[in-house]
Amino acid sequence: MGHRHSRRTALKLLGAGIAAAWWMPHLSLAHSGTLVRKSIPDGGQLPVIGLGTWRTFNVGRDPQLLDARTEVVRAFFEHGGGLVDSSPMYGSAPDVMGYALDKLGKPDSLYTAEKVWSPAGGSTREQIADLSERWGVARFDLVQVHNLTDWREHLDVLQRMKADGEIAHVGITTSHGRRHDEIERIMREHDIDFVQLTYSITHRQVEGRLLPLAREKGVAVIANRPYDGGRLIQNLKRRHEVPAWAAEEFDCRNWADFLLRFIVSHPALTCAIPATTRVEHVIENMRAGHEPMPTQATRERMIRHIASL
Repeated sequence: MGHRHSRRTALKLLGAGIAAAWWMPHLSLAHSGTLVRKSIPDGGQLPVIGLGTWRTFNVGRDPQLLDARTEVVRAFFEHGGGLVDSSPMYGSAPDVMGYALDKLGKPDSLYTAEKVWSPAGGSTREQIADLSERWGVARFDLVQVHNLTDWREHLDVLQRMKADGEIAHVGITTSHGRRHDEIERIMREHDIDFVQLTYSITHRQVEGRLLPLAREKGVAVIANRPYDGGRLIQNLKRRHEVPAWAAEEFDCRNWADFLLRFIVSHPALTCAIPATTRVEHVIENMRAGHEPMPTQATRERMIRHIASL
């Protein structure tokens, strides 16, 4: 990125920060500790809160919605964000990311995570080339096999592309708690860098085998559906207050803090990818990635509290 372009982008981000602080003072950069980052296989690190695009970024060519999602992306990077996850399954989401990055520039912290998905059509390489053009990026940091569709064929090509330097990391994904036995076999038998799976305070099945295996193998873990598609946090906001003890134990101010910090405080978790359409929510999400994090004893108390509601 050229010097003039970098300066222009920085000024845009600064201006957005001032505006956000003006109309959302309680959501500005105030937080109690540093942004937590966790290691990934090549020795790099990622902020523990990423950005998902499922449903939320499938807005077609509507100019107002494109600009609104661009502001979400702006706020995400302004508050320290890194990993953005998308898929050809998500409709126009890759195009929307391309639109946003064209408007904002590509921050140094950007970590691009895409997927190959057989129903999208085309070979592995053709899909990646198409997605690269839609995002406007030369190379993806991570390409994942979406929900294990034709995973043997895709994974073989992805491994060759990684060896040739065409992509940086390789991964597999699942959602809704499906196909855990197959995920486990792949993790044991194949050299992968990332696994993406469903994990939240109400969906903890992966704690038994998959998360310990990821730690053993040095595989980074992305948690999808942290709010159970939005239902979990919406129900909590409507019906319940955040317990007072959560503020005392880990500076928790809202349900986003509570739910996301539970996820990313697990030692095997690398990054959670909440999706949102609103700037104030992405700022809340990013705040949840700061210290202090809940201890193991606090995590167990959090589980008991949610189960009691």
